[in-house]
Amino acid sequence: MKIVSLGGVGEEGVSHDPAIKKRVMLRDGQVPGLAMFSQARFGPGQVAAAHRHAGMHEVFFVESGQGVIRIDGKSHRLETGVCVVAEQGESHEIENTGLSNLILTYFGIKV
Repeated sequence: MKIVSLGGVGEEGVSHDPAIKKRVMLRDGQVPGLAMFSQARFGPGQVAAAHRHAGMHEVFFVESGQGVIRIDGKSHRLETGVCVVAEQGESHEIENTGLSNLILTYFGIKV
């Protein structure tokens, strides 16, 4: 059994832009098949530049805020309650287009 409190883990920068902060609740190797489980906060205007992952799907759930995710160049709105999957190899970029924080809870699944 594992129990982790979001308030019990420290903030760190996301690998694509250290100014965007995340809290990692589970890391690679702690649960079979799971690459990570985190929550990220994008300030207004912040962007995680386009990137792709080999061997991992990434699932994003919008806790609050507004933004855009671009997957292979196609834009999709992000708003509270939306869930989006970027499949392995798909280029994806996330931008906060709102006036408040965009908060995403996300996890990676190894394939």
